[in-house]
Amino acid sequence: MKSTCNAWTGHLIFDASAEGVHSTSNSRQKRTMASTYQNNPSIANFVEYLKIPSVQPNIDYSDCVKFLTRQANEIGLAVKVYEVVPTKPIVVLTWTGKEPNLPAILLNSHMDVVPVFENSWTYPPFSGHIDNDGKIFARGSQDMKCVGIQYLEAIRKLKAAQVTLKRTLHISFVPDEEIGGHDGMEKFVKMNEFKALNIGFALDEGMASPNEDFIVFNGERSIWQTHVHCTGQPGHGSLLIPNTAGEKIRYIINKFMDLREEQKRILDGDPKLTIGDVTTVNLNQLYGGVQSNVVPEKLTAVFDIRLAVTVDHVEFEAMINQWCKEAGEGVTIEFEQKNPYVECTKVDASNPFWTAFKAATDELQLKLDIRIFPGGTDSRYIRRVGIPAIGFSPMNRTPVLLHDHDEYIHSDIYLRGIDIYVNIIKAVANV
Repeated sequence: MKSTCNAWTGHLIFDASAEGVHSTSNSRQKRTMASTYQNNPSIANFVEYLKIPSVQPNIDYSDCVKFLTRQANEIGLAVKVYEVVPTKPIVVLTWTGKEPNLPAILLNSHMDVVPVFENSWTYPPFSGHIDNDGKIFARGSQDMKCVGIQYLEAIRKLKAAQVTLKRTLHISFVPDEEIGGHDGMEKFVKMNEFKALNIGFALDEGMASPNEDFIVFNGERSIWQTHVHCTGQPGHGSLLIPNTAGEKIRYIINKFMDLREEQKRILDGDPKLTIGDVTTVNLNQLYGGVQSNVVPEKLTAVFDIRLAVTVDHVEFEAMINQWCKEAGEGVTIEFEQKNPYVECTKVDASNPFWTAFKAATDELQLKLDIRIFPGGTDSRYIRRVGIPAIGFSPMNRTPVLLHDHDEYIHSDIYLRGIDIYVNIIKAVANV
């Protein structure tokens, strides 16, 4: 029950239905808001893209290619489809600039998304459901179909405003980033077709930020996925046999986990550091042996190592080789993945593209937080061939839900991201 005071008489008036009426009014307003979002063409295009289940593994990308080709035709962009690997298309949309001989701008995103556990989702993960608060739920809503469509919607706005750009703009949609990009961007950057695009600067994915900041990534740690094989004397499980694989693998595990603990102390001891600033080590697999009463001839430990950008690769490899030597004879290393050192993109006045990017975000009064990306994106392949690249997803005030259940982006955040890209694209393409 709600009470109000009559302004003229000072008497209290009790209204038993006020709260119910207010609640009904709020519900109606929220439904109207959701309907408004659903009818927004920029959101409708986004939802249509989200509904394409380009989920790993064994993706059929044909619906993505059809959708993007249609978008290109509607906006007035040239489109080319490259097949670096059969059934793994790379779609490149192009807006030719006034000075096409200048190095071009690349706006990159990936078409694939990670698997889902559908029973753990509130709404079907490929429905693009918009709830009454305006949240758009779908796999890929943050990682990273939002960014791909924000590029296109920003370009649509620029063209509608008859804006012209000095530099050519290429918008690439690549496959298989979620499984390492080996049949996508990694191979594409080595092809003559990519070199012909004459890229001078690239934008790629970033990450959501739960606070007011917008996170910008100018580099990535190097991924070393390392299998340490320990061989030793086999025998009966009842004996204390010398020189066993188990003794050697214990030494190896202790060394790697001591390093992990050291890096954890460094991270925990400095509030200014983020996970991308330290080397992470995780023991992710252990395998070997034949049965419980036989001392095994071989045991293997698999470590996922992400080397901080400050780590000397030659020194690090020498250190882990020394650990193997100390563990005993018959201990060897095999690399499943061993990324080379890649220089970070400059975020100072020496990089005119960064200067333009920063000026565009300053104009919008965005607070930037510059970091090293904790995982791996296709940016590492772009930087590896000498092209400066920035990872940026304009999603602040948003919980980090990439690869999680109930992944979503709020409609207002998504729409604001389009306007942010309008400013950024104009700035970097006119350097």
